Amino acid sequence: MNGAESLVRTLLAGNVNVCFTNPGTSEMHFVAALDQVPGMRSVLCLFEGGATGAADGYYRMKGRPASTLLHLGPGLANGIANLHNAKKAGSGVVNIVGEHATYHIELDAPLTADIEGLARPVSHWVKTSNSSKDIAKHGAEAIAAAMVPPGQIATLILPGDTAWNEGAGIADIPEFEQRSSVDSNKVDRAAKVLKEGSNTLLLLGGAALREENLVLAGKIAAKTGCALLTEWSNARLDRGAGRIEVNRIPYVVEKSLDVLKGYDKIVLMGAKAPVAFFAYPNKPSILTQDGCQFFEVAGDSDDIASALAGLVDAVGAEQTEPKGVVKPFRPDVPDGPIDPGSIASVIGALLPENAVVVDESVTTGREFFPLTAGAAPHAWLNNRGGSIGYGLPVATGAAIACPGQKIVALEGDGSAMYTVQSLWTIAREQLDVTIMVFSNRSYKILRGELTNVGVQNPGPRAVDMLSLNRPDLDWVKMAAGMGVDGCKVKDAKQLAKAFESGLATDTPYLIEVEM
Repeated sequence: MNGAESLVRTLLAGNVNVCFTNPGTSEMHFVAALDQVPGMRSVLCLFEGGATGAADGYYRMKGRPASTLLHLGPGLANGIANLHNAKKAGSGVVNIVGEHATYHIELDAPLTADIEGLARPVSHWVKTSNSSKDIAKHGAEAIAAAMVPPGQIATLILPGDTAWNEGAGIADIPEFEQRSSVDSNKVDRAAKVLKEGSNTLLLLGGAALREENLVLAGKIAAKTGCALLTEWSNARLDRGAGRIEVNRIPYVVEKSLDVLKGYDKIVLMGAKAPVAFFAYPNKPSILTQDGCQFFEVAGDSDDIASALAGLVDAVGAEQTEPKGVVKPFRPDVPDGPIDPGSIASVIGALLPENAVVVDESVTTGREFFPLTAGAAPHAWLNNRGGSIGYGLPVATGAAIACPGQKIVALEGDGSAMYTVQSLWTIAREQLDVTIMVFSNRSYKILRGELTNVGVQNPGPRAVDMLSLNRPDLDWVKMAAGMGVDGCKVKDAKQLAKAFESGLATDTPYLIEVEM
């Protein structure tokens, strides 16, 4: 077998059986190997950011990495924004990046680039294979690197001749690091803080936001009286009726300061100390009050489940009923104009059980949580890295990871344009994704940011740079052109009817929501 085939067989042996691809000439032997070796699901993406984002969504829901196949340095560069998001989310991804043949690189052909230099800022592990005999071994190492908790980005660079020359067979996957045990002294110290303090917060992130771990957090809150919050954006938060309700620290600085001002001690469990998303003139970057003390129990890569269990034991909450269990609540479908509240009511009223909500609503969705808290149990995925264009690709990967579950993508129109090609992949794969695009015809978040940075009266040129008109984007036509059915709605009743239609089918459906 050649090097490419040995790599594909090694990926499959390591349980990496999905590849999100956008190949070029240098990767043709890998593409041919996909024909020769059964078992790899290959998903064509028309833009590399769609491939890397899909791998992120796949890992968030499946808990094991997919691979990507990218073309040389420019292909990797096109995928970097969503690799940044995946890295911030703690997602494991195995990137396979084609390279010129080893003897061709020195000729400086047009596509020659510093691929390792491009990869390093968004990768935990980078390696170039310079021999076909090493490809399988390096692929196995990449899988092990991607599986290091909570998940890492591994980038393997594959020169063309190492793919077509004779390989060395299938390589064994080396052992990889497991989640680190938490120091019992940290648990005991946190327990003391929680039991003694009246103004304490248990701030949760990462694996702490899975359903079973939230129950433990709810027991701690019930026993000690501490509050529970999460960071503004989370890789995955299990929510809904019967689960523990945990609200987010708001995005807006003033609201965050108000929420956090009452806490003088914060215990961190898989989360970081709260800071503003950006710096603003005359506003603080640190969102907690002066003198607030932090007590980190567990980080992203630690054994958060065991740490929470230990904390339950240390505060004596084993037999305590958890605080914050959400009762089923379905808001009425409103009658009237579309606004963030009416959208939240429609989602809360109709969201099906075990849905996966991929949220890139940016501004429109900031207040969605209260009216969706009592919906059927579901998972909610946010953009951890902040680079827009994450939503449609992550929804693609989540749908492939979770066949049989409804994926609901909540998208701003400006954000969706970054990776609109994902609609074609969603249609081609016939994925069960219902998409709401909030069409306010602007980069609405940036209109607000003008004010936040002190620009009180922006002129027409500034406003024009943040407006999505001349011409207006027609999302129903764009979706139809890529094989996705859809409709346009202008009031809350129409939105509810369209959402029901999308949920009733197991094929893609797009709703353009005129704001």
